Amino acid sequence: MIYDIRHVTRFDYGRPAGFARCNLRLEPIHWSGQQIEHYALTVTPAGETRPALAAAGLANVKRLVVRERVRELTIESVSRVTVDRPVPMPSPDDPTLAEVAALARADREIGPAGPAAYLYPSPLIPLDPDIAAWCAEDLAPGRGALEAGIALARRIQRDFVFDSAATLVDTAPREAFLKRRGVCQDLTQIMITGLRAAGLPAAYVSGYIRTIPPPGQERLVGADATHAWVLLWCGPTRGWIGLDPTNGIWMAGDHIVMAIGRDYAEIAPIDGIVLGSGAQKMTVSVDVAPFEEPAR
Repeated sequence: MIYDIRHVTRFDYGRPAGFARCNLRLEPIHWSGQQIEHYALTVTPAGETRPALAAAGLANVKRLVVRERVRELTIESVSRVTVDRPVPMPSPDDPTLAEVAALARADREIGPAGPAAYLYPSPLIPLDPDIAAWCAEDLAPGRGALEAGIALARRIQRDFVFDSAATLVDTAPREAFLKRRGVCQDLTQIMITGLRAAGLPAAYVSGYIRTIPPPGQERLVGADATHAWVLLWCGPTRGWIGLDPTNGIWMAGDHIVMAIGRDYAEIAPIDGIVLGSGAQKMTVSVDVAPFEEPAR
């Protein structure tokens, strides 16, 4: 499937801002099952952009500097991505969770895609004994890695309420866990907490899902915005497998990976500083449409 993605972020400042410097992680990365065909970035009013190195994780980073005084700033990102990713299928030959944990500890890959970087707590996803105990019900050491991963994702989808008013972007996983509600970021962080507590490498994915579902299928939760889900490393043969606890499904043909990191802080679509004295309002719109269908 070929997707056209349009991601527009608009900042409105109460008073003119004199300077802005931002990191943009809006260009999808090349990852297993997807290929970037086209990417364009437009900033209004025009600012200076240049490539920058990702401080951590896997991301295409651009540094944006706006030096003129502005009352509003619009950042439009347009991508065309080909996705050819089958639905993973658990197999009797899959390594067990105990084997995955041992393989991860023994792995010597130190790059951003190596499992060792995702074994331990991170600033936004600390260990939590209550979350660990709750997730452990699906994470018996002798269970196959893919079977256990999708079971946990589906239990989170069943037991938690998707509620965009329940949490904020900086809500800790424990607070969302106690409320049993939140958004895709919260459910992803809860699942990662449990997986890492079991000694398993788990990464945070920022990306997109298809906005309009195929005929006869339900609309996925998380459309019309950036989405978040989990990557679980399942050994050197299986590699990284995507699990979406918000929808209780695998990462497959409806998911487009934008960036991968230990938590949201490493792969936020936009972060940075603005110098000004007024309030700031941010609005975001995302549209993901198959190439053969006109984008809205």
